[in-house]
Amino acid sequence: MDPERTYTAFAGARRLASGSAREVLLRLREVGAGGGPVLVFDDASGQQVELDPRLAAEEPPVRAGPGRPKLGVVSREVSLLPRHWEWLEQQPSGISAALRRLVEEAIRRDPDEERSRLAREAAHRVMTALAGDLPHYEEAARALFARDAKRFAQQIRRWPADIRDHLARMVERAFPPGDES
Repeated sequence: MDPERTYTAFAGARRLASGSAREVLLRLREVGAGGGPVLVFDDASGQQVELDPRLAAEEPPVRAGPGRPKLGVVSREVSLLPRHWEWLEQQPSGISAALRRLVEEAIRRDPDEERSRLAREAAHRVMTALAGDLPHYEEAARALFARDAKRFAQQIRRWPADIRDHLARMVERAFPPGDES
């Protein structure tokens, strides 16, 4: 796992821990979850992850797999139309280099908008998992994707404090200053 990533663990509406994978694991060992399920989220993506509290207190091992892991390269399957493969095969630097170049160009095109979009999607994932059954969930989701920070805050104001506070921190990146519609 990326040592710079942060994670947050919840047991129901109660935030148990937040920090690096190691910090979250140590905290989960200390407090436990009272026997209930614990949801752990990657703070950057909003994806649920599994951090087994029984693991050693050291950083969980990085999954070894295809690619060149020492260089940070990961192999995955890509499905493209035949014309896309033909174009890629004609690129002088090779298919992988051409794909990396295209991705880097897309990342540089509008980095602020991309960060904002990713933050909205991350907040939505966490919000759905933790608050999907809470009152005003649908209205909060609409406000989130409409970039209406004020309306979003109004819709979640009566939610449990730990959920509300965590989402408020997550949406700071989703609602950059001056970005309200």
